[in-house]
Amino acid sequence: MDGGASYNPRTVEEVFRDFKGRRAAMIKALTTDVEEFYKQCDPEKENLCLYGYPSEQWEVNLPAEEVPPELPEPALGINFARDGMQEKDWLSLVAVHSDAWLLAVAFYFGARFGFDKADRKRLFNMINDLPTIFEVVTGATKKQTKEKSSVSNHSSNKSKSNSKRGSESQPKYSKAAASKDEVEDGMEDEDDEEHGETLCGACGENYAADEFWICCDICEKWFHGKCVKITPARAEHIKQYKCPSCSNKRARP
Repeated sequence: MDGGASYNPRTVEEVFRDFKGRRAAMIKALTTDVEEFYKQCDPEKENLCLYGYPSEQWEVNLPAEEVPPELPEPALGINFARDGMQEKDWLSLVAVHSDAWLLAVAFYFGARFGFDKADRKRLFNMINDLPTIFEVVTGATKKQTKEKSSVSNHSSNKSKSNSKRGSESQPKYSKAAASKDEVEDGMEDEDDEEHGETLCGACGENYAADEFWICCDICEKWFHGKCVKITPARAEHIKQYKCPSCSNKRARP
C-alpha cells in the first residue's frame, strides 16, 4: 500500500496527526461513504482490507505483498463476513478491528522512532481523548451519553431481573439494569460481583450495571443490547435469543 509508505511521523504530535487522519478516513468509510464501502467489500473477491491514510482517504484493497509489511496490516478478509451478518453488526465488527489497527500503527511508529515511556503515555492519552471508531459507528461516543440513555431506559427495565437467577416467568436470557432504589443493597452487590468480569461478546467491554444486556441461549455469551440491536421492550417478546454469530451458523448449510 502506498498510502502511508512515504510518510513517517517521528514526533508524538506527528504520530497523533497521522492517527487522526487515518481515523477520519475509516470513519468516513463506515458512515458517510458506507454504501460505496459496502459495495467494494464483495465476498466473491479475495481477502480484502480497509485502509485509512493520513490524507483522510480510505481504500479497500488486498493486503501488502511484502513480508513482513512496512506497516502493521489491518484485519484481513472483512469482505467474507459481509453477507453472513446484519449490516450494522458487520460495520461494528470492522470498526473494532479498525480501532485495533490504528493503535498498532501509532505504536509501531512510537517503537520505530524510540518513544520513551513519557512519550508513549502522552500519545496514548491524546488518542484516548478521541472516541473510538466503534463508538462513533455505534453512536456511543461519550460515556455521559450512555448514562443519559440508561436513565431513560430504567423505567422499561424495572420488570426484568438483572441476573440469570431471576424467576422462571422472566426470560432467563435477558438482563437489564435496575436502579438503586429498585433492589436491595445485598442483591446489587451480589450482581456486581457476578457480572463484574463479564465481557460483551460483540464489543469486548465489561459489564456495567446501568446497561441492558442479553444472553444468547445457544452459546451462552452475554451481549450489550445496543451491540446486537435488542431493546428491553423487544426482549420481552423473545422466547429464545440467538446472537448474530449463532444465527449465521445455523443459516449456513
